[in-house]
Amino acid sequence: MFIKKNLADNPKAMYMEAAGLRALSALINKLKLNIHIPQILSVDDQQLSLEHITCRTATTEQWQLLGDQLALLHQARQQNFGYPEDNYIGLNPQKNGLFKDWGTFFYQQRLLFQCQLIQQTSIRNDILNNLKTLKQPLIHWLNKQCQYPSLLHGDLWSGNVLFSDTKIWLIDPAVYWGDAEADIAMSQLFGGFPKAFYHAYYQQRPQSPEYSLKKICYNLYHYLNHYNLFGHGYLTACRSHLNQLTTALT
Repeated sequence: MFIKKNLADNPKAMYMEAAGLRALSALINKLKLNIHIPQILSVDDQQLSLEHITCRTATTEQWQLLGDQLALLHQARQQNFGYPEDNYIGLNPQKNGLFKDWGTFFYQQRLLFQCQLIQQTSIRNDILNNLKTLKQPLIHWLNKQCQYPSLLHGDLWSGNVLFSDTKIWLIDPAVYWGDAEADIAMSQLFGGFPKAFYHAYYQQRPQSPEYSLKKICYNLYHYLNHYNLFGHGYLTACRSHLNQLTTALT
């Protein structure tokens, strides 16, 4: 088995991660997709025990299959934006709640919430003031960009996708219901997946015309989270992404 220790402050963190794995697994099984979620062997306040996966380097065909199957997962329409329970993005809390309005959810529960976590007062106030000038145009613009909510992995970078001899695995989710391209934007944050993945994905779900700006918006959330987790090295990216949004939308 593989054992993941609870490094978060919240004793419920491992239960939240297990719930995210179960949510992905349930929809994958319902749609009969060829993606896999490791079996949960046990979970408690201290740790999450999962089946062990013997990993290898992915083939081009496996990346293509992941792109194809993830697009099908994203095509399954959900009822609300957000999620019934709060969970975690890395070691930081991820605020959820149920919304009918994608723009309000993303502004309030993603960007604004992360800004409020910033510890240094001058930096927090500066970023908050800039973000608040964006509130109405950003919410309005986001609501035009998302036709329906999809179940998102939520933390889709290369470290959270594993490959064995015959299977593709998703691990460490931060699930919620939102714009599918938020997952795609995250996948490009740290170097991106191979071209074969995106080519297969876009055959099923073509890239939206506004994706380049959406990527800036959605990855601002992750840069803010990384700043709050790891410090000053991410502050320039936070400010750059916020400035680009402000220039484009105001």
